[in-house]
Parts: sequence; structure tokens; C-alpha cells
Amino acid sequence: VQLQASGGGSVQAGGSLRLSCVASQTIGGWNNMGWYRQAPGKQRELVATKRSGRDPIYASFAQDRFTISRDNAKNTVYLQMNSLNAEDAAVYYCYAKVGTDVFWGQGTQVTVSS
Repeated sequence: VQLQASGGGSVQAGGSLRLSCVASQTIGGWNNMGWYRQAPGKQRELVATKRSGRDPIYASFAQDRFTISRDNAKNTVYLQMNSLNAEDAAVYYCYAKVGTDVFWGQGTQVTVSS
């Protein structure tokens, strides 16, 4: 499975971005797809994850600002990010967990300026 992430960029604090991640093959809705991020000098951390038919799971920093969604017909997972702040600056990685295998996208950079 190959994952292609896009949508990163540079925004001012308070702005919004929408990340997209397309899988090269069908990811069944029963499998997790989601997003992690990694800032310089920090460990990779979960942002949000989603399985079809279940409530999404968000990190505390993402709650109420970020929204994850999936379009299984398009093999795509999205991350709508609002009210971005400097702490959100990182490389964002999408992932898909299929059974016991985890696949990662190449990462997309998010920069937030004050």
C-alpha cells in the first residue's frame, strides 16, 4: 500500500489547512487510517485516527480544532485543521493500518507563522 499525502503549506496563526492522503488501493473501512505528526526534536505523535462506523479518536491538542474524515470510495482520508498555532508546525504523516501491517505516507510539511 502506498500513501500519498498533500495539502501542507505555510499559514498564519489562526488559519486553516486541509490535508489529504490517498491510498493506492482500497483500505477497508474497518481498518484505521489517520494522521501523526512530528515536530523537530520531538517524537512522532498521534493527531487523529478513524475507522468507519466508529467515532474518531483525537489527541487532546486536536480536539475541537481538527476534524478527520474518510472517503472510502476514494481511498482517501482528510484532516481539516482550523485555528492553527505555532505548536502545530510539524511534518504530518498519514498512515493506514491493515491487519497487523502499518503503512506510512511521505509526510507533508505544515508551517505556522505568527
